[in-house]
Amino acid sequence: MTATIDLRTTGGVVTPGDPGYDEARAVYNAMIDRRPAAIARCRTVTDVQDVLAAARRTGLPVAVRGGGHSGPGFGTIDDGLVIDLSPMSAIEVDADARTARVQGGATLSALDAATHAHGLATPAGVVGSTGVGGLTLGGGHGYLSRKYGLTIDNLISAQIVLADGRVVTASEDENPELFWAIRGGGGNFGVVTSFTLRLHPVATVIGGPTAWPGAATGDILSWYRDFLPAQHEDLYGFFATMTVPPVAPFPEPFHLHKACAIVWCYTGDPADAADAFAPVRAMQPAWDGTGEVPYPALQASFDGLFPKGLQWYWRGDFFRTIPDQAVAEHARFAEAAPTPLSQMHLYPVDGAVHRVGADATAWAQRDVTFSQVIVGVDPDPANAAAISSWAKDYHDALHPYSAGSGYLNFMMDEGQERVRATYGANYDRLSAAKQTYDPGNLFRTNQNIRPAQA
Repeated sequence: MTATIDLRTTGGVVTPGDPGYDEARAVYNAMIDRRPAAIARCRTVTDVQDVLAAARRTGLPVAVRGGGHSGPGFGTIDDGLVIDLSPMSAIEVDADARTARVQGGATLSALDAATHAHGLATPAGVVGSTGVGGLTLGGGHGYLSRKYGLTIDNLISAQIVLADGRVVTASEDENPELFWAIRGGGGNFGVVTSFTLRLHPVATVIGGPTAWPGAATGDILSWYRDFLPAQHEDLYGFFATMTVPPVAPFPEPFHLHKACAIVWCYTGDPADAADAFAPVRAMQPAWDGTGEVPYPALQASFDGLFPKGLQWYWRGDFFRTIPDQAVAEHARFAEAAPTPLSQMHLYPVDGAVHRVGADATAWAQRDVTFSQVIVGVDPDPANAAAISSWAKDYHDALHPYSAGSGYLNFMMDEGQERVRATYGANYDRLSAAKQTYDPGNLFRTNQNIRPAQA
């Protein structure tokens, strides 16, 4: 196949029949089983340009892979070209300027390690093996978002290879409409080969989980939905329903029992932490695992539970509030979780996120309070139907109480109406930008924004 399409990259090209092809085509979600015509490992911007030239020459579709975490498997494609950015993983930190230049194939764990060496960090997700690229282009929220906003709110500039092979910079001063579009518009506009991100002073935090028995889910969630939005932005906590894994540091009596938990991150003065957590401890958690922890360790705390190669089915929604009827549904579905790894998380997206206008970036949902994700997870392919059905039914029960849209990075391939709802009033502007930068819709293996018709 490489001879047929005349494709070479400095990182190498893997095709069907080559040693390591099955390993090279595998992505994080083992429910995705696709067979690309070629997987092109790109070490340089020129490599990316060459793959795009081959795609234009042959008419083959393309998929762009950073960390490979896309739930619906948008980092791979049947009978097409995969632009694998994982060899492009360099990170340069300018501690004085508080910025990091991050190549498109870097992971969150690598970014956290590089910035932590200087006592700095930027808002990002909560699983270290996630790619910086996909997370950022979808918006990016995590432990620091109440205080410092979304990842895209900390994006200063990006280097992008466009569909026609041109390499451009997108920033407030250069190609500002493209810069607007990539801040939440996903991979629709080109291959981002590097991001320059703003950093903040974050080193050791007070973090970790507090947990209660599953029977307390309704009471704790009702308290949490009112408590957290009223707190100072130094205090972040996401709510989870889960089955307690049989590993340290969870106490043995909790192992394999249903529970609800809140995973905390406090970035304020440690001297004030006891006061910040006093209302939490007044709720009498059955287990309190909070304490001083290096920020990257908190970021990576779920990595061991969720290695590459599990079966996954995602569903997500945004919520402005969690009414009592929704609380009851959460308690019901938490009890019915079909496998020990299946969970629900509610991430707060208020505070600094709300101080950015709805039309300032492609991310349109600046008035929501929580970003919900439901994940059916299991190592056994035989359970794929069960985890998918649970996640779909759970989502359908909660969706009527939602804001009607979801986080791009928590969506499966759910159709154009869902994409339009997510972008709301920003969709038409995004469609116009798509017409400008990718009129042929080469970048369509994604939550696709269709080009406006001129």
